[in-house]
Amino acid sequence: MMHSAEPLSQAEKGLTSSGWQLRLSERRLLLLVGDTLACLLATLVAMAAWSLTAPEPFDLDFVAQRAHWFIIMPLLWIGVARLNGFNDLRLSHQQIAMFARLLFISVQVVMVYVFLFFLIVPSGFDLPRLFTLYYAVAAFSLVGMWRVSRPYLFSWTQQPRRAVLIGGGRAAAALAQTLMQEAPKEYQIIGYVPSATEPDPHMAGFKQLGTGADLPQIVQQHGVSELILAHDGALPADLFQGLMACYEKGIAITPMPLLYEQITGRVPIEHVGQIDWQLVLPLEGDTLSFRLYLLLKRLIDVSLAVIGLACFAALLPPLALLIRLDSRGPIFYRQERLGRGGKPFQIVKLRTMVQDAEKLSGPQWARKDDPRITRVGRILRKTRLDEVPQLWNVLRGEMSIVGPRPERSVFVEKLTQSIPFYRTRLLVAPGLTGWAQICYKYGNTEEDALIKLQYDLYYIRHQSIALDLLIMLRTLGKMLTLSGT
Repeated sequence: MMHSAEPLSQAEKGLTSSGWQLRLSERRLLLLVGDTLACLLATLVAMAAWSLTAPEPFDLDFVAQRAHWFIIMPLLWIGVARLNGFNDLRLSHQQIAMFARLLFISVQVVMVYVFLFFLIVPSGFDLPRLFTLYYAVAAFSLVGMWRVSRPYLFSWTQQPRRAVLIGGGRAAAALAQTLMQEAPKEYQIIGYVPSATEPDPHMAGFKQLGTGADLPQIVQQHGVSELILAHDGALPADLFQGLMACYEKGIAITPMPLLYEQITGRVPIEHVGQIDWQLVLPLEGDTLSFRLYLLLKRLIDVSLAVIGLACFAALLPPLALLIRLDSRGPIFYRQERLGRGGKPFQIVKLRTMVQDAEKLSGPQWARKDDPRITRVGRILRKTRLDEVPQLWNVLRGEMSIVGPRPERSVFVEKLTQSIPFYRTRLLVAPGLTGWAQICYKYGNTEEDALIKLQYDLYYIRHQSIALDLLIMLRTLGKMLTLSGT
């Protein structure tokens, strides 16, 4: 459990009052800026190394003629790094894991560079294959040096953000636990200010700092830069007045669900009360920009569905033969699922289980090492090829490429009774893949359904073309590495 901190000395107060306790977004931005500068320098170093064997001297004209590579290579590296979760703050504190991930990224950059610039379009580029090897080595070294030296170059960036929990109960305790696990070096919980005078049993291990009226003094004494609002229901008068006094002094006030969302990429629905129900809805409502996003998303869906089905047609004959030789039964499997607004439709998949798998047991989730799954079915699930026929559902408008996975009505009815806001996932069209699928393991329990719903609601709240592309690319990575279920 995180323990409360002692009041700051005068010198420490001076540092914290200067506003150098970075937010999570600012810490991630700092990492990105440093990585980008390192990649720019790596491009220059790689050009210099290659010029040693080039017919032209390494001078300003040599660099100016190839200036576009200072855009292409950093963007390529940052894109691959983003797909590999290199902006995860936890990773920046684990040097062995960070260098392992960095090596993996460097290898991927070389592969992508060679494939895109030499296999697809072999002519018209002024840098040879050897350049990308120089670049990969330079980027690995320079980015690694930046990540390792950052705490020493900018020691103030390592200072945890000192925060006070406002309220108590299960929500506050859950957030404190999440901060310990997900952002242990980014946040320091000083203590809590309850909504009642008596101690909160859920907050054992944290110091009760006072009442709402004491908040301005607490903030000043402990160098607090953020107040996390974890109170359920209407705020008592003393807490409200104390919060307003701190807000006037520039202290950030963050609702617990929003901070939880920023840290985990999930919406904490079990801690969102009826008063804050809007926190599970999309950030953008029926706006022009959101309509344009939906239109562009539909165009992408149709384009990818047509291309995907055309490619799948070539793979279908051998796949169909393997399925029939492995077990008796049809090639395709149809099942009713719920789409947008709870409208039922028939999903189409390649059959991966024995015929009539639920005839005796009734509807049930698939589980790890499920005996109902055939030998060929296991391969199809690992590569996710069994899902490809759902491109037909995408073409028909019943599904999208990206969205929450469609669920069966029997499970929706069951989970709606036990999980708050479960039907909220029906606000959008279901998808072939989704945020929950790339962020969480395959689940077959109600607890897994709750966590996956948290991811689904995060996607619903933050829908964008950039997020859709990220999900699609990371899904492709899982398919290539046989990380399916």
